[in-house]
Parts: sequence; C-alpha cells; structure tokens
Amino acid sequence: MRYEPLVKLPPELIASVEGGKARYVMGVDGGATKTLAAVLDLHERHIHIGHGGSSNPDSAGAQAATDALLSATDEALGRAGIGREELGAAVLAIAGTDTEAVAAHVRARAPSSWIVVNDVVGAWASATGAGPGVAAISGTGSNVFGVGGAGGLTRSWRAGGWGHVLGDEGSGYWLALQSIRAALSDRERSGPATALGDAVAAFFNTDSVEALAQLVYSKPLTKGEIAAFAVETARVARDGDAVALGLYERAADELGKQIEAVIRETRLGGQFPVGLIGSAFKAGALFVEPLAAVVHEAAPEASVAVVEIAPVGGCLLLAAKAAGRGGALEPSELKRALDETLAREGSFRD
Repeated sequence: MRYEPLVKLPPELIASVEGGKARYVMGVDGGATKTLAAVLDLHERHIHIGHGGSSNPDSAGAQAATDALLSATDEALGRAGIGREELGAAVLAIAGTDTEAVAAHVRARAPSSWIVVNDVVGAWASATGAGPGVAAISGTGSNVFGVGGAGGLTRSWRAGGWGHVLGDEGSGYWLALQSIRAALSDRERSGPATALGDAVAAFFNTDSVEALAQLVYSKPLTKGEIAAFAVETARVARDGDAVALGLYERAADELGKQIEAVIRETRLGGQFPVGLIGSAFKAGALFVEPLAAVVHEAAPEASVAVVEIAPVGGCLLLAAKAAGRGGALEPSELKRALDETLAREGSFRD
C-alpha cells in the first residue's frame, strides 16, 4: 500500500516569500450548515464579513456549494467596497470529501489567485499560525491535520476524518454514541451502573433509555442530534460518574492515536503547538488533560491548548502568506479584530 498524504498544502501556501504590496486578502470557512467569508484590509485592519449557506459538496453538491461560497464572498467584497481583482489572494477552506470538485467550479468562476483547500488546512493554520504543528478537531466529527518536516512546511499528514460510519473517534458524536451504549448496557445489566441512562432519557424526552433505542432507528436520529448529547456526557462526568469519566479517557486515547500518527508522519519534534478545535473541547479539563497526557507520551515538548481564533482566521493568515504579506499579520492581532467583527455581526462558531 502507498502511504501518500491524504491532504497536501498547495505550493502557494508553503513558500514564505515576502514583499507583496496587496492591501486586501480574503479567507472563507465553508461548512455543512453555513459559509463565512472575511475580507481583511491589511492597511486599516478592518474585517468585512459575508454569509452563505452550505458549501459542503457532500451535502449540497459541488455546484450549490460553489454558489454558496460565491454568495458569501460577494457579500464580503461588497461590504469592503472592492472587486475581486483587488484581492491579493483568497483561501477558501471547504468541508467535505470532494474538495477538488468545488475547486474546479471556483476556478471557472473566480480569479486564479483564489485557492481552495480542505477545511482541515484552515483549522491547522488557526491552530498553529500557519507554522509547523498540529490541529486536532473534535466537534460533531473529528479530524487531525499537521504540517512539519525538515525546513518547516515540507510534509503534511491527515488522520481521521472518515465520518461517523467509518471513524469520528473522539468526537462529540462518538462520545454521545458511546454514552448511549453505556446506558443501554447498564439497563440490561451487562455493563456497570451509570447515571447516563437517566440523562439520556431526560435529554431526548423519552420514558426510558430503551425507548430511545427505538427512536434512534424509527425516526431516525441524525448525527447532529445524537452528538448534541455530548454536553450531558460532560455534565455527568463532572458529577463524578465513573463510566462517563472513562469515556473521556477513551476519547483521549482514540484521538491521541491520530495525533501521534500525524506527529510521526510529519516528523515534528521539539516544541510545536497542538491546537484543539471544536465543541467537544468545551468539556475542558475532562477531555483536554487526558488528551495532553497521550500527546506528551509521543512529544513531551508539544504545547497542547484549545484554539481561540475562529477557523476563518486561519484562512486569512494563509491568504496573507500567499499574497506575500504573511509578516504583516500577527495572529493575536487578527484574533482581536476578528472577534470584534464577529461579535458585531452576531456570528458564532462551533
């Protein structure tokens, strides 16, 4: 079997050539439910936002996904008062498995300076400031992506990201599903006692945990509806339930194995960031501490922390780099500007 990287960085995002004169760059975070575009004025440090619908080709199709992307980008450009030709570069990070199909549509309808990448690339840039390191995503689903190697950004690697049928280990969906399974095991007395059973019945408004089993198959419950229960898994764990606490240990082990693979394959060593992104990490120390322990077994000097900058911020960092203006943009400064803009917009992120 050939072991080639599943996701590669485009050459424009690897080079560190500086000296560009562009004033405007654009980043786009395209997801299954919404699309967020941001145009950054590098002179004034103003950010202009545009919104669109689903741009995940798996759920919307490549044509509809491209329409949503361009609707969001046109709104952001309009708010900035500029045309597409005034952008120094644009990086569009798209969720889904068929990024290339969307890229082909974008190339036919947008300037050649627009770069389409998988959304894990944008997450990695948010987590690392577009430098060597790893992004570990655990929201509804899970995914890990990192870049390293001799010379800085010479080798990329992705682990996970296979969806809830084939993967999503350590994700909110995984935690919720394992919680329901544990509750059913308690109900039939094949597993240890746990408070998760009562929590499951209350959360899904059923008379019993066995009634939920019927609902899962007859309704059926969606991936997102099941994943939402992970909030209750965290609550039960905080109350000291041994089974729920054990699930976070297992989640850390599962996701940690993928992080270890990325560290090994990218040849990262010494000090580098491992950024944690996604709603599952709202559980805080329950999840972060055991995950950090697993990571430190493979990389003792790695810095493991929850990422605070929105994913679209990583796309802006990459766009500035592609335009030869990477040195003009500090991640901390970008985070402040982006947070202020998103707060005014009433936007939110997972």
